Amino acid sequence: MGWWRIGADSLASGRFVISPLTETVAALKTLHTARAGHPGERAWLGTHLPGYRARLAADPLDALLVRTAIGRTWNADFLTPTPLGEGEASFEDEVVAVRATEPAAAVEQLALSADGPVPEPLRTANDLPDRLARVLAWVWRETVLPDWPRRRRVLEADIAARTARLARDGWATTLDELCPGRTRWLGEGRLQVNVRDHPPRSVDGGRLLLVPVTPANGWVSWAGNARFALVYPCAGALADDSAPAAPEALRTLLGRGRAGVLVRLESPTSTSQLVALTGQGLGSVGRHLKVLLDAGLVRRRRAGRSVLYDRTEAGTALVRAAGSGRP
Repeated sequence: MGWWRIGADSLASGRFVISPLTETVAALKTLHTARAGHPGERAWLGTHLPGYRARLAADPLDALLVRTAIGRTWNADFLTPTPLGEGEASFEDEVVAVRATEPAAAVEQLALSADGPVPEPLRTANDLPDRLARVLAWVWRETVLPDWPRRRRVLEADIAARTARLARDGWATTLDELCPGRTRWLGEGRLQVNVRDHPPRSVDGGRLLLVPVTPANGWVSWAGNARFALVYPCAGALADDSAPAAPEALRTLLGRGRAGVLVRLESPTSTSQLVALTGQGLGSVGRHLKVLLDAGLVRRRRAGRSVLYDRTEAGTALVRAAGSGRP
């Protein structure tokens, strides 16, 4: 079990971060495994997997590099640089860290991800960081950038919901729920970050960064003792580009649009995030929320400068009853 010791100061300075490069690495890993974690990802794979395979087939050394860098149990460090955590950088700014890796250091890191000897063609190549950066740039340009605005809204929605949970329930609960089955708050300042048998690390004196991605995977990284990143998949309902299906009985009772809003409110969500996640207009979402508020099915609360909505117990009971077919 790998775990980090996190002091109060590091928790106080911790923050959620959106990283285009990290999203691109997660997309690359999904393309590499060709396994989707949710319906929206299956549609994305169907669109982009043929082009990705053709891209690697055209350059066998790139294909070997990607396979070795991702590894079976560990990523090569230069594949997953830790975000800076100071505002949102562009992909172009972030990928500089990949290119800046010394070729000899890249080979050493590949030995760890390969968990054995580095294949000979990679040992003799002197441009591995630049090669990997070019592959990542292709994945960004061809598969992530075309729908980056939608992905960004999904990431923002996840961060808003978790920030509200943090304000309500504290760090222990928030960290415990990031990656069920992988991360777990152990108490006494200890956070389990994976199930691997790795030595513990101290985050004290450094900064904790929580980085959501829309693909269903995650990892950890660190930059010396200064920054530690925990990459985690968005909450499933948010990561799926298609809205969760409202039960037919609920659509009949409330109307399709209003039912779609209600089923989205399992976690605290803002009006603008509901617009992004449901595909409905701002006016329509606002009208639906007013009706649901008046009916006592949702509640409204403020988190910082955001106004968030989530279901009341009555709203949750209605969704569950409609889904079970009970009258």
